[in-house]
Amino acid sequence: MSTKPVPRGPGAAADAARIAAMLRVDHAGEVAARGIYRGHKAVFAAAGKAAEAAQMQAFEDEEGRHLARFDTLLLERRVRPTMMAPIWRAAAYGLGVGAALIGESAVHACTEAVETVIAEHYAGQIAELETRDPALAAELSAFRDDELAHRDQAVAAGARSAPLHGLLTALVAGGCRAAIKISERV
Repeated sequence: MSTKPVPRGPGAAADAARIAAMLRVDHAGEVAARGIYRGHKAVFAAAGKAAEAAQMQAFEDEEGRHLARFDTLLLERRVRPTMMAPIWRAAAYGLGVGAALIGESAVHACTEAVETVIAEHYAGQIAELETRDPALAAELSAFRDDELAHRDQAVAAGARSAPLHGLLTALVAGGCRAAIKISERV
């Protein structure tokens, strides 16, 4: 389930504008993902849960590799990042801390929700880019696969046993979808 594409008009300028919006959102998503995992990691580390903190560090590192690639793509294609990045960074960290304070299953439910939305978002972009920019579509496919792996690990670790799982994941997913729509334009 992807967000509605920015309306496309005829010509290369419209394609470039659409791809710029995609890259802006994807960059923002990686900024936020790192913030969430940092928040989780901070709580786990403070609680002496070294293995859990290490897992969050591994996820953060992977998102960091994605973010580095998007940093490069933004520069190469002269795309400005979203002006919302500082807000997304702070909100994401808060979400990460809040989920971790609820408990490990809430952390996994948060990861499940975020990574599900992001994987769906990437899938829509990949379908849109397959003929217009196959190289970018291939990169996004690899990133989507990483997000799906995070989601699957979260589900296997007990995401669905979180208190109020349905409500928690609906709220987190709704926040992600709203951030996507805002970041496309702002």
